[in-house]
Amino acid sequence: MLFRFLLLLLICAPSALSAAPYQAMVVAAQKSAAEAGMAMLEKSGNAFDAAAATALALGVVEPGSSGIGGGGFFLLYIAREDRYVMIDARETSPKLAGNGEVFEQQSSIDGPQSAGVPGLAAGVDHLIETYGRLNRNVITQPAIDLASNGFAVGPRLRSMLEWRSSAFSDMARTTFLAGDTIRQPALADTLRRFARGGRDDFYRGETAGRLVADMKRDGGLIRESDLATYRVIEREPIIFDYRGFQFVSAALPSSGGMTLANVFGQLQDDNLKVLNQSDRIHLLVEAMKRAYRDRNAHMGDSDFVEIPDLLNPKRLQQQRAGIRMEHATPSSEIGNSSDAIGPGTDTTHFSVIDAEGNMVSATLSINYAFGSGYLSPSTGILLNDEMDDFATRPGKPNAFGLVQGSANAVAPGKRMLSSMTPTFVIGPDRTFIVGTPGGSRIISMVLLASLGFMLDETAAAEWVNAPRYHHQFLPDEIQHEQGAFNPDVANELQKRGHKLKLMKRRYGNMHAILIERETGKLTGIPDARGEGVAIRQE
Repeated sequence: MLFRFLLLLLICAPSALSAAPYQAMVVAAQKSAAEAGMAMLEKSGNAFDAAAATALALGVVEPGSSGIGGGGFFLLYIAREDRYVMIDARETSPKLAGNGEVFEQQSSIDGPQSAGVPGLAAGVDHLIETYGRLNRNVITQPAIDLASNGFAVGPRLRSMLEWRSSAFSDMARTTFLAGDTIRQPALADTLRRFARGGRDDFYRGETAGRLVADMKRDGGLIRESDLATYRVIEREPIIFDYRGFQFVSAALPSSGGMTLANVFGQLQDDNLKVLNQSDRIHLLVEAMKRAYRDRNAHMGDSDFVEIPDLLNPKRLQQQRAGIRMEHATPSSEIGNSSDAIGPGTDTTHFSVIDAEGNMVSATLSINYAFGSGYLSPSTGILLNDEMDDFATRPGKPNAFGLVQGSANAVAPGKRMLSSMTPTFVIGPDRTFIVGTPGGSRIISMVLLASLGFMLDETAAAEWVNAPRYHHQFLPDEIQHEQGAFNPDVANELQKRGHKLKLMKRRYGNMHAILIERETGKLTGIPDARGEGVAIRQE
């Protein structure tokens, strides 16, 4: 039933863009990465070439957030075909991880044993070969130059280094703590091999051999067969409608699209625009709470586990009927607390559009800051610690304080559940490309930014930069940034039974593009919390 519902929406979906000419734009977390993407557009490449170059460059200059030792999701709009597709380049579990019993004795956070099989290299290669125009050598060159010549350490990266460096391997410490400029010669050589041989080198060639040799020597779980059998998967995105706006978002193993659809499905009959701020926040939080409960209990890799019909309209109406406007529903009354799960926090996102209207919303990750902290000496690849996104210790909290559910249990070759939520929101005359890092808070960030776009009550920059709030079922509290609620609203929420928790620091690093379809005007919206930029092709 869920499949038929999504298929009907896909068939009836309006085009994201009209035939009007567009400027091209790249919005990314680092200027050098955005410049790498724009350089491809200036060489007559398309948005997919630009996305590939941006992804590779970000993996060099944002080593704490992404890289070819990690994975991610690319959400594409292919203008000439009026078609959406998601490229699933999520990591997979090595066979030696078994059913997760290895993590009773070893860490799923620090060190080489915490790494899943990387997917980003395969995803980038697939993007280039299937949808791009330019040669892989051309697309990889900016990343090679950045790795070889080095780049200056900015405030955001310095802060991450200070926080996470205690988990670094010797090679990581030598590479990333050498001074104000980071150079990565071994990674540059790996990227040169990738430029020549693409995924064949990375997964079956010299790079694969080097990486596995390091794994065997240093206690990692990845072996030759894990790399050789890795595959990128093209998936149909989650597509749904909310009060005249169409959402196109990530499908499982990302929980983002289904959780967004769950929240908005509960609120189909609610006109949020006419509610006062206290009622609106209360209603959104109560819907988030129920949607995250479903996510936590039932979602996982749909190639391994059967997913219930969570988006059945009658079911969502029943969930909405359980929301009481006068007071909060405790999470303990909604479901079993032992089924919560939680993903990582250090990730990156970028958005791209080209002159033909092709679009990319891409969210990439290595999970925790600097992933596993392990840098493969012979390849320069910093490996993820995505194994902690699995239920490696059922019934026990992971690195983010959340208890994990059985639908996301470890299994060889399985993809761990993610919150990465690259999204397109399509209105009557405007389109919004959006996404962000931020772990389990990614979904609520995309939710709030999308609401800003739909309600259009503030300037576009505020959709991305306004203080944020979040509820994920457990812990049973509204986590929020400073300034998210004025004193009157905060008092009213507490009066209704909500527990408020002020976050010590701001979270997320959203990079979005607003498209005015009739005129072709573009507005790039980088997140003021980070160091990102919007670059427009003149």
